[in-house]
Amino acid sequence: MNVRVAALDTLIKIEQGGAYSTIAVNDLLKQKKLATKDVGLYTELVYGTLGRKRTLDFILEKRVQNPKKLDRFVLPLLRMSVYQLFYLDKIPDRAVLHEAVEIAKKRGHSGTGKFVNGVLRNVIRDGFPDLSTLPDAERIAIEHSHPDWLVAEWVETYGVEATEAMCKLNNEPAPVTVRVNRQRVTVEEMIERLAEVDVVATRSELSADGLIIESGNVHSTAFIDMGLLSIQDESSMIVADALQAGKMERVLDACAAPGGKAMHTAERMDGGTLVALDLHPHKAKLIERQAKRLHIDGVTALALDARQAGVKFEPESFDRILLDVPCSGLGVIRRKPDIKWTKDKSALAGLPKVQREIIDAVLPLLKRGGTLVYSTCTIDPTENEQQADYILSNGLTWDETLQDRLPQVLRPMLSSDRAELKLLPTSFGTDGFYIAAFKKEV
Repeated sequence: MNVRVAALDTLIKIEQGGAYSTIAVNDLLKQKKLATKDVGLYTELVYGTLGRKRTLDFILEKRVQNPKKLDRFVLPLLRMSVYQLFYLDKIPDRAVLHEAVEIAKKRGHSGTGKFVNGVLRNVIRDGFPDLSTLPDAERIAIEHSHPDWLVAEWVETYGVEATEAMCKLNNEPAPVTVRVNRQRVTVEEMIERLAEVDVVATRSELSADGLIIESGNVHSTAFIDMGLLSIQDESSMIVADALQAGKMERVLDACAAPGGKAMHTAERMDGGTLVALDLHPHKAKLIERQAKRLHIDGVTALALDARQAGVKFEPESFDRILLDVPCSGLGVIRRKPDIKWTKDKSALAGLPKVQREIIDAVLPLLKRGGTLVYSTCTIDPTENEQQADYILSNGLTWDETLQDRLPQVLRPMLSSDRAELKLLPTSFGTDGFYIAAFKKEV
């Protein structure tokens, strides 16, 4: 399959069909219709075009007067082509132009080809627009391709410099990181076994179980299916350290799917039991499959709304509870660039209420002296620090031993009076993440 045709089809599926970017890309790669040498360009075209959509549309808006009247493939084709013109230096302009026109003629007709040719020639002639005179927030939103409302909020919270750094990083490829199942193999053994199949890995400084893939394709190895490795960002690996479930304890992961943090916790428990909840039955089954893949015993997955947990379980029946609540997910833009465009500010406004309903339902289930960890993959204070304050107002206290459980490199990031950790995408190059730990008084 032609690599640009494959990328275009995937973009249409994501932008117009509602598919998730990671799922759509993985589905096509599993079909093995692309030459191995084209896989890198394919993923670059898809994720790059999605990530730079705001910038690309700004460049195209004066040249495409009525985009709704175009054939459904034309605007994605133009975006993908402009992305190559300005962001892929190794591809000559003439090659980009030729490929785009040929696809336009085959998918449409000769007139479509002429239209695409005219638009792209004008783009090449005019070059990249000068944005220097725009207000900071507007300039950042266009130059680094983020929604205006999100940039405005980040500027207000973190300032111009930090916001621009985060937006810039979000457009760079995310590192590939994996978690080693140390119930079955040591980290050093795993590094050696990966090297044998031409995958170079180094240890994570944020998690004793983490590896950073420096080169090679870990997805093509058998180690994930064998249950020796799991794909997981370093930031979410920190949760297991924060929770630190002990031997023979009973743990609740109230919002567990797809199960990465639950499995990481269970890998460390050595004889304890873990109950993992998710609202959807098919996601609960996914957790069960994860436990089977990893050869982990003691995991029970249930399809249950966490807000109804009090109906199912007795008060004070868990030693530790993880609340990785549903959130805006705006800390993972680097990995899932379509999130920027599918998340709507008004739709996100109700999330803090849902989070508090889950908190209210789950807090009574924690034993006296027990530990609760609250986490999200967002950097929004209304979903993080404000919710931590709400948990404190319900009688829990900060778990002052959190710093002793975290890797040394993270301890300076904890505030002196709050047992919470916020990682911006720029902190260590991980997903944006928030973790807070609490104790229930005896």
